[in-house]
Amino acid sequence: MCIYALLVLSMTVGPAKKKDDRKPSDSRVYLLHADRLYFNQRLHPTAQFLVGDVQFDHEGTLMYCDSALFYEATNSFDAFGSVRMLQGDTLSLTSNILYYDGLDQMARARENVVLRHRNSTLYSDSLDYDRLYDLGYFFEGGRLVDKENELTSDWGEYSPTTREAVFNYNVRLVNPRPPKKAKSVLISDTLHYNTQTGIAHVLGPSNIDNGNSHIYSENGYYDSNTDESYLLNRSILQNGTKVLVGDSVCWNAKDSVGKAFGHVVYTDTLNKNKFTGNYALYDEKHGYAEAADSAVLIDYSQRDTFYAHADSFFLYTHHINTDSVYRMLHAYHHVRAYRVDIQMVCDSMVYDGRDSCTTMYKDPILWQEKQQLLGEMIKAWRNDSTIDSVYVINQALSVERIDSVHYNQVAAKEMHTYFEGKNPYLNVADMNVYVNYYPFDDDSLMIGMNHTETSQMKIYLKDNKVDKIWMPEASGVMYPLFLVPPEELYLENFAWFDYIRPLDKDDIFNWRPKKAGTELKESIRHTAPKQKLSEVKANENAVPTGQKANVRGAE
Repeated sequence: MCIYALLVLSMTVGPAKKKDDRKPSDSRVYLLHADRLYFNQRLHPTAQFLVGDVQFDHEGTLMYCDSALFYEATNSFDAFGSVRMLQGDTLSLTSNILYYDGLDQMARARENVVLRHRNSTLYSDSLDYDRLYDLGYFFEGGRLVDKENELTSDWGEYSPTTREAVFNYNVRLVNPRPPKKAKSVLISDTLHYNTQTGIAHVLGPSNIDNGNSHIYSENGYYDSNTDESYLLNRSILQNGTKVLVGDSVCWNAKDSVGKAFGHVVYTDTLNKNKFTGNYALYDEKHGYAEAADSAVLIDYSQRDTFYAHADSFFLYTHHINTDSVYRMLHAYHHVRAYRVDIQMVCDSMVYDGRDSCTTMYKDPILWQEKQQLLGEMIKAWRNDSTIDSVYVINQALSVERIDSVHYNQVAAKEMHTYFEGKNPYLNVADMNVYVNYYPFDDDSLMIGMNHTETSQMKIYLKDNKVDKIWMPEASGVMYPLFLVPPEELYLENFAWFDYIRPLDKDDIFNWRPKKAGTELKESIRHTAPKQKLSEVKANENAVPTGQKANVRGAE
């Protein structure tokens, strides 16, 4: 290389200003070898001109180059051409140009810089390596490559001691690294990355794309080895049509499982429903989800939004990825639900997507406007946005409030109500039917009370008013309004649970149990006793011989 080029490059690189807080090194930079050494007072009075296989040593760090200017007085040198710096057997630095200051222990490498440390390689065009703090940093773009990942940014630093890299501005992490097809891409403003653990810590607006999933976070961790993300500060996980938001979110991209904690909102934009609460889990591969801790199911697929609260919800998808796919929702304990036109309370609830049937268990109650339905079990079928029919099983009771004293009441073993739109048009009561009904005249004046007992009754309604009633043989009595015996005002199992009914979407959190003694006691279904063979033989021995044919075959 010509002498003039050496001088120009040395002026370009130049000795750096010393930091006030740095303690200068007392050790000397030693020249080990050069093919030629000479001085030129005119070109550079304080420099030794070195050409050919130049070698330096400083505190065990070896440096090689094709030519150099050695400033012995300042314990520094400029190196040019095929520059190499070796520190132990784990770190090497190569470049076209290097300025080394032995007092500050600072190496400034320029042009085609490559820093190798164990399984990591850092590429840049300008890199400063601080041997005192064991820190290399670049400021004109850099690329860090390790076993699995590739990271690029405008500015960054890398510490061989801690194996921590800090990248800033236009940060991009690709896993796995090219030429393999990328499975995940992380873009951020600030990223801390450990080449030993493969864990990245993002700070500031960051996006992670992993197949169908997308993550937005301003503070989180990404493990490139396991494809798991741990996200804080209301991070957002989007997987297809599902969106999961929480104070903290965990996402396993390999298993497609996400968990969220604290003020969680899980939204299914395709099916137009969401869960809120303080805990949620979603398993994409199996179509499974669960929510707990102040959990609320919100269904906004219809004109009126449906809100349901329970201690915990579980969503199952059956025959996923087939034409026979359907979903089931289980809600356990302290279930309360509210919609403008309908409210319900029960201990547990199951929704079956095959027939759009909701089944309520243990002391279920359903309200619609002034009507209340209750029994041991209630099944409600939905047709689009409205209820198609309601089936009350065992100890069924339908109550319609007229005023604070008078209630239309129907009690039966089973009851089936059919709807058209929001209005019922047929009510069928079966087995042990008891009725208290208050008819009105044409002037809307209450006439009296009709008490009826029968085996079946069908009530046809029109515009929410009784149109006609059908029943087989029945017994009953019509009481004038002011002659109704007080003991006949209410059926034996009458109950009006207005103090339990959810008042609005916020009231679903306030669990109010039935008053002691008003809970339904599940009816006992007795079965016919089965005769045992031993009993038959005993009977045969007790019967005269001529009559044994009458009991043969009893087994």
